[in-house]
Amino acid sequence: MADPNVVDPIHQFEIKDILPFGDTGLGVTNSALFMLLTTGLIATYLILSTGRRAMVPNRFQVVSEMLYEFVARMVTNSSGKEGMKFFPFVFSLFMFILVANLFGMIPVFFTVTSHIIVTFALAMLVFVTVVVYGFVKNGPKFLKLFVPSGVPGYILPLVAVIEVISFLSRPISLSVRLFANVLAGHITLKVFAGFVVSMSGLGFLGWLGAVLPLALTVGITALEFLVAVLQAYVFALLTSMYLNDAIHPGH
Repeated sequence: MADPNVVDPIHQFEIKDILPFGDTGLGVTNSALFMLLTTGLIATYLILSTGRRAMVPNRFQVVSEMLYEFVARMVTNSSGKEGMKFFPFVFSLFMFILVANLFGMIPVFFTVTSHIIVTFALAMLVFVTVVVYGFVKNGPKFLKLFVPSGVPGYILPLVAVIEVISFLSRPISLSVRLFANVLAGHITLKVFAGFVVSMSGLGFLGWLGAVLPLALTVGITALEFLVAVLQAYVFALLTSMYLNDAIHPGH
């Protein structure tokens, strides 16, 4: 029988039905709920903060404009001015991952990006967009992406195979990077927080011993907020770079 005083670090990632629809398997889960909350919060904030478009913006409009400029600069630097046609796509990905990660830092809230199925779906959306637009815009010339210029002919087939494998692995690397960082950070945070709870139940000496894990918990919490922002940035940045391959497939 499990010790009730031991905190299970995996329990926080369990997907549960909140509004089951009989035995159909189509009920609303905690994961679906927080994805809806994430999308709703982003839409509500952006609509309310930018609806007035005041000449002297308030602090909420300033934040929205800063986010817009930040992502716009990222897209332009990574894929040129032509890449701005994908700005709504990249901005949506960045905001969704950012808010979902920050939601996960709130106690009892669910972290949707801690599940590989969610991050892989986002990565596949990027991958399909790159492939479809690459062929629509460039036709067969998109395949030049796998044939780097200046490579000697005798090793060109090997290099082309490596390029294809690298390209096909992008959804995996993009999704695993986000999923693994969020999952590992939350598990570590839960473990050290569990140490604090367990040791504090041992009396005065336990409280003294809990000082170190408490300090580590605070430090890891601060680090997790940084990771939440950084992983959203990395995902959006890599998306912009991959879109550049669809816009400019030649090496």
